[in-house]
Amino acid sequence: MSRLVLAAPGSGHGKTTVATGLLAALRRRSTRVAPFKVGPDYIDPGYHGIASGLPGRNLDPVLVGEERIAPLFAHGRAGAELSVIEGVMGLFDGRIDGPGDGPAFGSTAHVAALLDAPVVLVVDARGQSHSLAALLHGFRSFHSRVRIAGVILNRVGSERHEHVLREAADVAGLPVLGVLPRTDGLSVPSRHLGLVTAAEHGHEANRAVEEMADTVETGVDLDAVVSLAESAPELDVAAWKPRDVVRTDASSTRPTVAVAGGPAFTFGYSEHVELLEAAGAEVAVVDPLHDEALPPGTAGLVLPGGFPEQHAAELSANAALRREIAAFAAEGAPIHAECGGLLYLAKELDGHPLCGVLDARAEMSPRLTLGYRDAVAASDSVLFEQGARVGGHEFHRTVLRPDHGERPAWYWRRDRPVAEGFVRSGLHASYLHTHPAGHPEAVERFVESSRRHRG
Repeated sequence: MSRLVLAAPGSGHGKTTVATGLLAALRRRSTRVAPFKVGPDYIDPGYHGIASGLPGRNLDPVLVGEERIAPLFAHGRAGAELSVIEGVMGLFDGRIDGPGDGPAFGSTAHVAALLDAPVVLVVDARGQSHSLAALLHGFRSFHSRVRIAGVILNRVGSERHEHVLREAADVAGLPVLGVLPRTDGLSVPSRHLGLVTAAEHGHEANRAVEEMADTVETGVDLDAVVSLAESAPELDVAAWKPRDVVRTDASSTRPTVAVAGGPAFTFGYSEHVELLEAAGAEVAVVDPLHDEALPPGTAGLVLPGGFPEQHAAELSANAALRREIAAFAAEGAPIHAECGGLLYLAKELDGHPLCGVLDARAEMSPRLTLGYRDAVAASDSVLFEQGARVGGHEFHRTVLRPDHGERPAWYWRRDRPVAEGFVRSGLHASYLHTHPAGHPEAVERFVESSRRHRG
């Protein structure tokens, strides 16, 4: 299992550029390379998928449990010759409510240790010269279970600058695997929650990936990177398999579960669809921007997160689908909506009429809501039994203002007790993002509810 982790001292050093460019450059060499992203982020894996031709997958101990990281990695890299794992934030950054004497839980370092993978540090070298030696020495010596094996220098200003930085890296005892120049040509448009998603960026996303590949091919020693990945020890682990963690009755009907996709709903994990199918569902994709009806025979509906706020006018204009979803919810049909899906079910978003399933109105907010949550299911639903404990993640810059109270989906404590989301009949709608691989019983429960509804 050849593998390596791309990390950085902090956010903004260029991990995504290097990871995406490396994936595409290796693919050009006919290397089948599997992409991964540490943490809950949905956006970077979209670019990884374009670069590698394989689904970008997430590795998040907080959402799935640290015991599932290696099995999920083995599942996602099946058939690949090499795996590239892009880190999150700084190398040792993770949950902020844990001890500070080592890698934080859920950090890049935590995942690198669980996978026994060598780490390459991507460093933005602007404004640095000899101090790079101290930075590299500190990161290299901070924790014995994390093996930093090389550095890629990003945004280097000149040949003289490169020479001084190479001397500093040599003092720290780390080989320089690549040097990338300062350039504005590699930037991908961003917005309030990060980069514009690959699905929304369209053909420009492919162009950006190709430019990243060109830069990495020119500036990175690909042979040295491959050799480092091959130095990773054998990983003795059984691959996670969807069919082993959910039950299904082969003699039962296969209900059709529609999953929203397209540019407005891109925040989903590959394992979700795999689990739905393993539990006995036929998965059909519906694009609420363009499709005017649910797929024929739809028995359950999944509305993942995304950026409906960027497409509110177009979503509102598709009145036929909005009416059908409202009628579907009125039947008591199973609906699982997260974050962007929650907004789509509201009466309106920033004045644009939407599905009206929820007696609530949504609007953009100047405040970013971000962080992990230890949630408890507030009541029985099509996903969970009351009292089930779930690790989740919030990431939004909108607020939902209910006109009337309804049963919440979750309870958790932040600065104060929080009741969040909506549960009603077959509906479970919430801001909380969850990873189905961490709670496969919820997928099994949802598919069975869909089977009963249609039957």
